[in-house]
This record gives sequence, structure tokens and C-alpha cells, in this order.
Amino acid sequence: MYTSAKPYFYGTGRRKKSIARVRIVPGNGKITINKRDVDDYFGLETLKLIVNQPFAVTNTEGKYDIIALVNGGGISGQAGAIRHGLARALVASDAELKPALKAAGLLTRDPRMKERKKYGLKAARRAPQFSKR
Repeated sequence: MYTSAKPYFYGTGRRKKSIARVRIVPGNGKITINKRDVDDYFGLETLKLIVNQPFAVTNTEGKYDIIALVNGGGISGQAGAIRHGLARALVASDAELKPALKAAGLLTRDPRMKERKKYGLKAARRAPQFSKR
């Protein structure tokens, strides 16, 4: 399934701690994530919408099959990583789609990361409980 003779386009997407390797193959819109169907992998409908957002922006729904391998992070970060990788793969397939994807902000890597814990605090910014006595 992963070694197809069809021509494919590749894109790497990242979000928080998640890294997605996305391959798009001309097809009918089947989405496979880590060898599982998208409905099986993402339970929430909003996450499926996030994954399909590059197709909605470029009006290419149903033209490509997606094969994504994603690891690290949580499901929300993984959905964002797949969206980023899919947008990059679409640009690799057709450079004319780049302005629409860039205007929608789908080619920009989201730089927000978890802030590190600081000494003297319980978390990144959470201070110990204050008591007068």
C-alpha cells in the first residue's frame, strides 16, 4: 500500500511535538493515517475538518488520496501537522495553489511550543500558593 507505482507528492508537516510525513496520490479522496482510516484515527469531527482544510481552500476535494505517517504529540497537534504537510504536498503537486494556501496561512509552521518550567515555580508560570503565615 505504501509502495505504489503511481506518481506521488510528498510534504512534511510539524506542529508542537508532532511530525507528519504526508504523501498524496491521485485518487478519490481516501485518507489513511498510520495505516488506519481517518474516521478510525480521529474521533472528533473538528480534527477531520482541520485535516481537510487545504483541500477546501484549493477546491481539490476528492482528487487525491492521502497517506500520512504521524508521530509525537497529541491528536490536536497531529491533525495540525498533517494539515501543514498536506498543504506542502499540494504545493509540490501544483505550484499555482501556493498563493491560496499561503493566504489561508496553511504553509506557515505554527511556532507555538510548550514553555519550559522555571525554577522556583511549580510549572512554567504557576507560582507556589501564597500564604501570609
